[in-house]
Amino acid sequence: MNARTAEASPEVFLDHQRAALVESARKVIRIESGAIADLEARIDGDFSKACRLILACSGRVVVSGMGKSGHIARKTAATLASTGTPSFFVHPGEASHGDIGMIMPHDVVLLISNSGETEEVLTIMPFLKRQGNSLIAMTGNPRSSLARDADAHLDASVSTEACPLGLAPTASTTAALVLGDALAIALLEARGFTADDFARSHPAGALGRRLMKISDVMHTGDAIPMVRVDATLTEALMEMSRKGLGMTAIVDDDAHLLGVFTDGDLRRMLDDHGVDLRTTSVKGAMSRHPKVIGPDKLAAEAAQLMETHKIHALLVVDDVRRVVGALNIHDLLRARVV
Repeated sequence: MNARTAEASPEVFLDHQRAALVESARKVIRIESGAIADLEARIDGDFSKACRLILACSGRVVVSGMGKSGHIARKTAATLASTGTPSFFVHPGEASHGDIGMIMPHDVVLLISNSGETEEVLTIMPFLKRQGNSLIAMTGNPRSSLARDADAHLDASVSTEACPLGLAPTASTTAALVLGDALAIALLEARGFTADDFARSHPAGALGRRLMKISDVMHTGDAIPMVRVDATLTEALMEMSRKGLGMTAIVDDDAHLLGVFTDGDLRRMLDDHGVDLRTTSVKGAMSRHPKVIGPDKLAAEAAQLMETHKIHALLVVDDVRRVVGALNIHDLLRARVV
């Protein structure tokens, strides 16, 4: 083992070296926490104006920035898009070579630059102004060219970077990130954006699955197992076999629910050797008070209901107990609700 390897080995770290690492990390957190706290006093009229420009926008919010500010710009665009404000990222360098054609006159453009003097960002500003775009600047320098020429300025300045050299963007990118989140959430609340809206833009995510409605997973129309109250057990069994949900609804002429007949009911009937399946009415074998659920309930509620009552299928009824759907545990498994 050479000297360099020995110095880097965790086994040979001294207590004071470990303490220095811990203190360095804690100092970064203190500096960046302070930078975030300082932002609150700078949420002012320009922030409100930026929100109003976006709320009045008939297009999209285009977010742009270079380097580390570009990473923040990408995240800000993604957060805006997922919280009800159509948005996308454009690289300012690529914009000067054709991508600026992605920006339409009715779009609002958010330009992020800590210095406010980033060449690639300033290069595209004259075109955006001639095109008539509303411009929002997010900088760490309120006296910069970008801040001065924008329609609204979001002040993300910090007193010091967490980097001891004062070079690597650290506190400044954290402040810009938080300010972008503040903008997105203010717009979300102004639009009345709901959890259901969020789920629709996250169909593959855990939240989207958790907020999925019964109507999204239930069987409808001819796929609902359903027989009239005067049906025989044989007819009920044939319907159960065709629809494959392990049960059938028993309904009147207007599809109002009267009861349910399940695989479990069938097993109990077969224990009675005197039962003639061809002539016995399902009315006498059905359960008259089945567990049901509404189509607007969450699919997760169906899973909880099934688990609580040790059942594997549910009928879905409307406000007047008319059968409008059916589902079983396999439907919930396919939808990854459970």
